Amino acid sequence: MPIVITGPTATGKSKLGIEIAQQQNGEIISADSMQVYKYMDIGTAKPSKEEMQNIPHHMIDVAPPWEDYSVARYVREATDCIENIIKRGKTPIIVGGTGLYIDSLLAGREFAEKGDKNLRIELEKRYETIGGEEMLKQLKEFDPITANRLFPNDKKRIVRAHETFILTGKTQSAHDEETRQIPPRYQAKKYAITYENRATLYENIDKRVDNMVKSGLVNEVAGLLEMCKGRKNTAMQAIGYKEIAAAIKGDTDMSETIETVKMESRRYAKRQLTWLRRDKALTWIVYPA
Repeated sequence: MPIVITGPTATGKSKLGIEIAQQQNGEIISADSMQVYKYMDIGTAKPSKEEMQNIPHHMIDVAPPWEDYSVARYVREATDCIENIIKRGKTPIIVGGTGLYIDSLLAGREFAEKGDKNLRIELEKRYETIGGEEMLKQLKEFDPITANRLFPNDKKRIVRAHETFILTGKTQSAHDEETRQIPPRYQAKKYAITYENRATLYENIDKRVDNMVKSGLVNEVAGLLEMCKGRKNTAMQAIGYKEIAAAIKGDTDMSETIETVKMESRRYAKRQLTWLRRDKALTWIVYPA
């Protein structure tokens, strides 16, 4: 049976996952939508080789940053990892904070990846022209359930929800509900980490961002900008990367940008907690303040 270790950012999921893997003869499967990308190490808090302590890690560095890595591909590739780990008599330990990846992997959901490329390009252009606020407002007219759980800057999912409705006549929320009716592929023991005091979590997030900057995050982003010149770069929309990229280009002040990264990271942690609290099967590990 797989074990899941999840929770908001900066709560020590990787460290706990490795400890459990050592105890349970396990191997780690990352469930982080940004750790799948190569060359994005500091800003995604990938564990170093030393931190991995000889525990095999999967689903890290599986795609270049200019690829548009999807949840469908993650489910397919991570499922192969789980099956292989089980066949070898070991325990899969799924570790990460991307709730959609974890839920979809355990459920074994199938995704229609093909869609309509031309329609998607048209919708992406519309998003850039009228903005995320207006696209989200339009989405709310025919799919308020999906619209109410998205944010204006979530271009990929807003466009996908429009595309799904145009192509199938079904809302994204209806599609999601149908997939939830399918029995899950894996039963798992699921644990979520957080802090008793929200202020402690936010303090840890701020410290993590400061440590990332000291460890060379600005240089990492600059290298990625150079590497990905002329290429579509979905991965660079990640928190920390897009803000610092703007500062490197001279659009914003770097010191103010670092504070923005902290704020956006705190907001992301809040959204992670909201997502996780819907899952009644989670066992919470609450650290004292």
